[in-house]
Amino acid sequence: MRLPILLTAALLMVAACDQQPASTTPDAATPAAGAASDPVMPADAPPQEEAETPTTEAASCITERGEAAAVELASRCTRVSPASHPPCNPNNPCQLVQDEIDRSCAMYKPGETKPAECGA
Repeated sequence: MRLPILLTAALLMVAACDQQPASTTPDAATPAAGAASDPVMPADAPPQEEAETPTTEAASCITERGEAAAVELASRCTRVSPASHPPCNPNNPCQLVQDEIDRSCAMYKPGETKPAECGA
């Protein structure tokens, strides 16, 4: 009675040891795992554009207009802007400071009195 069980167990062990791996050589149809290939975009993908890196940083308003004019523009911006941390700093580009003044003055509705700094 033990003999058939032992023979079956031995046969299963030998059969398990005799199994070959699925494939030892890479197939031509499947690329090797280590081979790196360039990604290919689908035909219907939108065109990809490279991100442009800024070549130069915007100069500070002090550099653009001089210290006195930059400080005056920043002061005017501070008097008009309702923002808690407005970009009203003479070290920021003049366009950024002027944009904040324009944005703040545009918030007034028709019929409301705008500050004098909006007209300057």
